[in-house]
Amino acid sequence: MTVADRPGARAPAGASWLVVGIVIASLTEAITGTVLALGRGDVMGDIHATPDEIAWLDIAYTAMKLIGFAAAPWLLTRIDAQRALLAATASMGLAAMLAGFAARLDLLIALRLVQGLAGAILLVSGQALLFWRYAPERQPVVQAIFAMGAVVAPATLMPVLQGWLIDAHDWAWIFFLVLPLAVVAIGFMMFSEPIPSPALERRALDALGLGALALALFSTVWLLSQGSRWDWLEDRRVGEVLVLAALAFLFVANRQRRARAPLLDLALFRSDDFAFAFVVSFVAGAALFGSAFLIPTFALTVLHVTPTEAGALLLPSGLVFAATLFAAALLMQLRRVPPVATVPFGILSMMIAMWMLSGSTLESGPDEMMVALLLRGLGLGCLFLSITLIAFARLTPAHLAFGIGIFNMGRQLGGLIGVAGLQTMIDHEAANSRAVLGAVLTPGSQALADRLAEYSALLEGRGMDPGPAMAAARALLARSLAGQGTVIAFNTAFAAVALMFVAAVPVIIAVKVALARNAARRSTAGSAA
Repeated sequence: MTVADRPGARAPAGASWLVVGIVIASLTEAITGTVLALGRGDVMGDIHATPDEIAWLDIAYTAMKLIGFAAAPWLLTRIDAQRALLAATASMGLAAMLAGFAARLDLLIALRLVQGLAGAILLVSGQALLFWRYAPERQPVVQAIFAMGAVVAPATLMPVLQGWLIDAHDWAWIFFLVLPLAVVAIGFMMFSEPIPSPALERRALDALGLGALALALFSTVWLLSQGSRWDWLEDRRVGEVLVLAALAFLFVANRQRRARAPLLDLALFRSDDFAFAFVVSFVAGAALFGSAFLIPTFALTVLHVTPTEAGALLLPSGLVFAATLFAAALLMQLRRVPPVATVPFGILSMMIAMWMLSGSTLESGPDEMMVALLLRGLGLGCLFLSITLIAFARLTPAHLAFGIGIFNMGRQLGGLIGVAGLQTMIDHEAANSRAVLGAVLTPGSQALADRLAEYSALLEGRGMDPGPAMAAARALLARSLAGQGTVIAFNTAFAAVALMFVAAVPVIIAVKVALARNAARRSTAGSAA
């Protein structure tokens, strides 16, 4: 039985309270998931941690969230989805409140583990409930509303809110904000009418497979987050962790074939729509997380703006993102526009936006970047609702939670790979650009002498003595050189995101064609039989 065929698809009026509760609960995950995007330096200073130590706060959260995406579907076969949602929301609120008071690194890491697991269970159970309780013809608008908390907020709204909290108060207030939101979300969920979830077959837990997957995911997240810092295979520990991750994934693959109840339901990929949406989501995840990483980092590193101003750069993009989501939802729900129709527009808009951002300079500001940011929001809005509906519309209720878990895992891994690749590109390109620019300004060259004389004269005109003015001029020139090299590196990274789509489009088309041909062969074989 498909989602479209299930009885009682129309939810009662009380279920509207549940939608509000799920969206607010997803906001708690958005806040905790992006807390270090702008506040890393403040947290590091307050708890006296090194960059390597503070990195474990993100590693713990992300790895446990990925593990939660794998384990949450199994959990929903054992307990009611609404109870799982309430428990996850409460756990998120309490863990965030304690994190705001924590002053020890080990305690923060433990709380980040709890937050990651709770966030995954919250997202999987919340989205599954929405698909189970609303009729298919109402899903475009329902999923657009859900995306406001699960996708739009972490990518656009949270950076400006967190930047303001850091500038005006303290990083701990980011965590303190989560508890009242969790309480409000639980209140709305308690007001909603309990509608029974579909009968799901009780599944045994493949504990050994889950343990191996946890090892593989922790290793992978560490590699993707720390590989650039240690220059990848140039450092022995990176090679050792890579081998560990590969062995763990091989063990997981073997368990998937041999276990009676495998942890991941890979039979989902027999659905052509799900397989196609998974591939598109993987690429879109790299674009979403990659651009959300590049833009605030560019603003903080190159433009030297405050965290609030850096976060505000993404706000217009978020408004267009939200508006496009609902416009697409209304077209699909009222005009029966097929979801796949908006995917090309999303890809094209993202390509143009990233290509425009690749022309940024040291003097760039919100006005110069605005058109590109608005196009980015348009592209994301055209992509994410479409691929969500394509992925899950034909899944049976029994497979839905497993599909949501795998789908979110793929998008998150795509984002991690995208950010890791962009970070590595920025590090290498910045060093290369500084070397190239520095080679032009060799000692004794006329260009170097002229520029130093210009800076020195400017400083002397402001009252400095000739000797200190020349020393300061050299420092200013070195700073300018480093800034230009960083700008070139970021421009290369922006262009790389655009070119990633150029490379991905033929792959996506080839996947779609191959899936269509495979479906045609199955249909022909079924007719012959």
